[in-house]
Amino acid sequence: MKLFKTNSSEETTKLGEKIGKYLNEGDVVLLFGDLSGGKTTFTKGIGLALGVNRIINSPTFTIVKTYKGSKYNLYHLDLYRLDGLNNDFDLEEYIETDAVCVIEWPHQVDELLPKDYLNIDIKLTGETTREITLTGVGKRYEEIVGDLNV
Repeated sequence: MKLFKTNSSEETTKLGEKIGKYLNEGDVVLLFGDLSGGKTTFTKGIGLALGVNRIINSPTFTIVKTYKGSKYNLYHLDLYRLDGLNNDFDLEEYIETDAVCVIEWPHQVDELLPKDYLNIDIKLTGETTREITLTGVGKRYEEIVGDLNV
């Protein structure tokens, strides 16, 4: 487990980009945090590392947005409103694919999550400051967290 502190949305994006450089197709990232806590801002950085050239914004009402990257594609899921929108959502369609899968509000589908993933918890500590905790679950993700020097 590692803790990082960011002082702006730009720093949060840069941290996401640094972590994104470690990710490969089929990787799963779970994002936890408050509403407007910086989860999508963090995902923007991951997208930059994957070579996504489009604007990344929250998939709150669509549940899933797909972005084509020059390195890997990105599935960005926001499951906050999943219960009210779609009861037959198929998470398996998005994980273990040729893309990196970033999931906001993953507790909505705990029983469907893979056994290995990168867990990222973003806590607001001020108007623009955040504490971001990374925890690797499974050998590969533990190695990513261990190797990460920011």
